[in-house]
Amino acid sequence: MSGNSIGVLFRVTTWGESHGPATGAVVEGCPPGIDLVEEDIQEALDRRKPGQVVSSSPRREDDIVEILSGTFQGKTTGTPISLIIRNTDAQGRDYEDVREIFRPGHGDYTYFRKYGIRDHRGGGRASGRETAARVAAGAVACKIISQAGMEVLAYTKVLGGIVADLNRVSSGSISRGDITKSSLLCPDTDAAKAMEKKLNETRERGDSLGGIVEILVRGCPAGLGEPVFDKMDADLAKSLMGIGTVKGVEIGAGFSVAHMTGSQANDPITPDGFLSNYAGGMLAGITNGEEIVIRVACKPISSISIPQQTINVRGEQVQTSVRGRHDVSVIPRIIPVCEAMVSMVLADHLLRQKAIAG
Repeated sequence: MSGNSIGVLFRVTTWGESHGPATGAVVEGCPPGIDLVEEDIQEALDRRKPGQVVSSSPRREDDIVEILSGTFQGKTTGTPISLIIRNTDAQGRDYEDVREIFRPGHGDYTYFRKYGIRDHRGGGRASGRETAARVAAGAVACKIISQAGMEVLAYTKVLGGIVADLNRVSSGSISRGDITKSSLLCPDTDAAKAMEKKLNETRERGDSLGGIVEILVRGCPAGLGEPVFDKMDADLAKSLMGIGTVKGVEIGAGFSVAHMTGSQANDPITPDGFLSNYAGGMLAGITNGEEIVIRVACKPISSISIPQQTINVRGEQVQTSVRGRHDVSVIPRIIPVCEAMVSMVLADHLLRQKAIAG
């Protein structure tokens, strides 16, 4: 099975299944001498683990990470960093009734058509459980980019059609503190209350909700990214589209530019910098030193208890209702995953630029 790795110089490979004994990642290309202990990674994993908010699955995983290689006395050695997160609360029996059924909205049908075999227990590699490994690897990437003065922040922009009004954020500029005021990681606390109410109502109906996550990158220097096939915006979009729930990526003004003229969309440049940021921090695939702004559209969770029409492995028409322990929305647990994917791309391009600059 290919397609399990991302990056060129900073390269991450994830492994493991939802209901296997463990999941994890191998990180290659991390420079030596960087402070890294398990607590650094655990902090990021604690923000992703289930069972913390109203939208979350009741599955209880501690998500305790172990560093198996690549560090010595609290510092990276320059050799591959191997990370493992053991699955301790997997309940494969919850999926016995869908052993031969393709659940609508999942990867069951396409995995079976591609490989002729599938792990029916929670979706195997297609499960959101795999993202724990991405968050662990992203924490390593974060150590690299933070040394260069970069910070990645993501938050809930829209959930179930309720839009956060960022004008209500008292600080004027969104901070990590503004985001963590709400368990849904929404800086607009009024919107967060409405979102939580809608999540509870949706859970009672056995349904699920989609939403939009906005990601900001601050302190990114100009000059990162390759001008043709490895454009920074292209690599960021690919990394985020590699998250199972993401169905669309928008950078800067995004789809709004289709309704603009050139005189409106172009960001004027002055000796003091850019006067606007419709480009979202990138021009011609290369960062311009402005704040990077990305939005991702997340689909509703596919596992719902409402009966749905589908087929079984013999092609027969059946009806299914998905049991088990599932989130009502990927938000807010997807937020640290988005931050991790962006951090990995930034770390990779930072190291690639250093190789050019010498």
